[in-house]
Amino acid sequence: MEFNETIDVLKLAIAWAKAEVFSTRFFIFFAIGFLIASVGFRQLGKTNLAKAYIIPTLIVGILLLIIGIGTNYANIQRVKQFEKDFNTDETAFYKSEIERSESTIKQFTVVFKLVPILIIIAALLILCINTPTWRAISITSISMLIVILLIDGNAHSRIENYHKDLKLLNLKNEIKK
Repeated sequence: MEFNETIDVLKLAIAWAKAEVFSTRFFIFFAIGFLIASVGFRQLGKTNLAKAYIIPTLIVGILLLIIGIGTNYANIQRVKQFEKDFNTDETAFYKSEIERSESTIKQFTVVFKLVPILIIIAALLILCINTPTWRAISITSISMLIVILLIDGNAHSRIENYHKDLKLLNLKNEIKK
């Protein structure tokens, strides 16, 4: 790789990781929403169904908070690590990013097959089991899974574009040779 392309690889990687940091904060935002909803159901819930939402929304809020904090931390660390890895071996950094982005794209394929199946199962539970607790669990689960699809859908699009841009940099370099 030539010098300009290697700098572009680092800039591209850092820009992608910073976009991921921003995106993962939405998990935290939605987590806070679910936690507030749980408190609201606890304080204001008068019906059995409203009371049944207290624990499921609390659990979903905690899960989304864990996901958000964990992925946010991991991506912040990744931004720091990119420069170190790049400065150690530019070519190895480029190759590892190609491999990592390909692997991540494959993981998203599994997510986008599994999550809709889980949504269908939760929806069927709403139809089949008519107790307030199971309704609350199912509806809250569907809500959480939709949040995951929303955020991961954008992350998937970003990683695909990042991967294409990485490949394009390699193609430009091959043409220059």
